[in-house]
Amino acid sequence: MKLVTGWGRDLRLSYTAIAFYVLALLTVLPDLIYRATGVDTNPAVWSILQLWVVVLGIVGRIILQTREGAWMRRAVIGLIVLVTALLASQGMAQSSERATMRVLTPLVVQWEGEHRCADDPAMHCAYLDIVGVPTLCYGETKGVNLGQRATDAECRAKLEQRLTGDFRAGLHGYFSETTRTKRLTPERDAAYVSLAYNVGIRGAGRSTATRRLNAGDVAGGCKALTWWNKAGGRVVRGLVNRRAHEYRLCMKGLG
Repeated sequence: MKLVTGWGRDLRLSYTAIAFYVLALLTVLPDLIYRATGVDTNPAVWSILQLWVVVLGIVGRIILQTREGAWMRRAVIGLIVLVTALLASQGMAQSSERATMRVLTPLVVQWEGEHRCADDPAMHCAYLDIVGVPTLCYGETKGVNLGQRATDAECRAKLEQRLTGDFRAGLHGYFSETTRTKRLTPERDAAYVSLAYNVGIRGAGRSTATRRLNAGDVAGGCKALTWWNKAGGRVVRGLVNRRAHEYRLCMKGLG
């Protein structure tokens, strides 16, 4: 067996070799991230990146790699790697949000309930909640007045926009970086955001539940969620049941 001429240079500089190195890195990186941070990333993101690198390796295999323009080619490779890393981080962030929403949306829909119009059950009608606040759809109070109506699609779209753009984003501002990256499973994230949607971002963000979670006392933080069981100064059975559901989600994975 004889090695090809210039094999050392090919291992260092050829597009195909670089693609193989990156592919190997992408194969082990999910496990390394999990071991280092405890974050279980989305395997679909890594699969897409691996396919992307394979395509780049195939393209690189048919490019004539002369000494002229080597630095330009390296700059292009560097740019591709940077863009790939940015796309990966964005993709993982979006996958984390999607995983939370798969738990959060049905949770809120279940416990907020709905109020159908008496004259048209296909529509949602604004009503006064337990403490007399005009409410529409699934617990929406912002800009709501009695007499307003909405379709199922409008209610669902509004709920998801408010949960992600307002309540989840706002509540995450109260979490430490360690909490956001290591302690928020989709279920725990959903439990805390559900509380924020029910009692307000400020109340949930400054609560004992959040302070304990940030301090690393996950079980204690989950327990503190159950304290928010009153409306109008009295314990409400529906809130007790809702907090119990959120507590179970929050504790999932703790054993």
